[in-house]
Parts: sequence; structure tokens; C-alpha cells
Amino acid sequence: SCYNQCMKMQRTILLCILLLATVSIIGCGGGGAQDGDRVSVHYTGTLNDGSVFDSSVGRAPLEFVLGAGEMIPGFDKAVRGMKVGQTKKVTLSPDEAYGPYDPDLVFMAIRDKLGLEVQVGQQLRLQTENGKTVIATVTQVTEENITVDANHALAGQELTFEIELMTIEPAN
Repeated sequence: SCYNQCMKMQRTILLCILLLATVSIIGCGGGGAQDGDRVSVHYTGTLNDGSVFDSSVGRAPLEFVLGAGEMIPGFDKAVRGMKVGQTKKVTLSPDEAYGPYDPDLVFMAIRDKLGLEVQVGQQLRLQTENGKTVIATVTQVTEENITVDANHALAGQELTFEIELMTIEPAN
């Protein structure tokens, strides 16, 4: 009968609509930024006392490949899943940022053996035994010795970031 055919057609149409809705939900990329995507963000980083240690405000957004190790782990984690235009405020422990402060990375050198004049606050590029280059800051200068600290300036500190995701270029 015509009524039965009409009902079958309505069910078929309804099934097609449901199938299309499901496909669009699954395939819409609605999960936000993912590892491998090139993203750009504006950010402001502050310390526990509220002082700003870095910010992209007033300059071009920071661009990086998410999950490629270009950023500190906690920053990558915070951006993962964000959508364009979304803002987020996160506080990172030292382990998620620049690591704990390591007193073994502070050492003293005999001034004469260096063969150069240094001042407190000066940064030196040093090479480790395994060939890795590290930046160390001169923290003390005496007649005989200099003390240098190879910890990152933000090591051991909790960092707070306000992040706004500006763009996502999906991974190829």
C-alpha cells in the first residue's frame, strides 16, 4: 500500500539523516589542537608573585608544532585540545616547566684557567662532557674563582600562563 511505502521512505530518510549527523560529528575535527598541528598562541607568563616573566602581547603570536618538544611539556599539554579563540589559564609545577632547581648545576671555576674577564649576570655558553651546549649565568666573581649556575633561570618555579589559541594548521 502507499501508506507502507511512505513509512519505509520516512524511515530510510531518517536513517540517512542520523548517519550523516554521526559522520559529521565524528569527522568534524572538533577535538581542537592535536599533536603535529602547527599552532599560534598569544600568552602571558607570570610567577607566583604576579610578575610577568614573558609575554607575546604587543608582538606576533608564538608559533610552534604541538607535541614536537619545542615547548615545555606543561605548555604543550595546556594547548592540546584547545579550539581557536579559546583562552585558558594554567599553573605549571616545576616538573611541567623547566624542572626542579639542581644544586649540582652550580659550580666554581678557577678564574685564571678561563682566560677571560667575566661579570656577575653574564651568560656563558659552555660545552658539557657529552658535547651538549648549555647556557650558564655567572653568579659570583672573586679574585681567584667564578661561580656559574647552569640551571634555567625559571628552574624550580611554578609558572602561570594565560593562553589564547589564535590559529591551528592541521598536521598533513
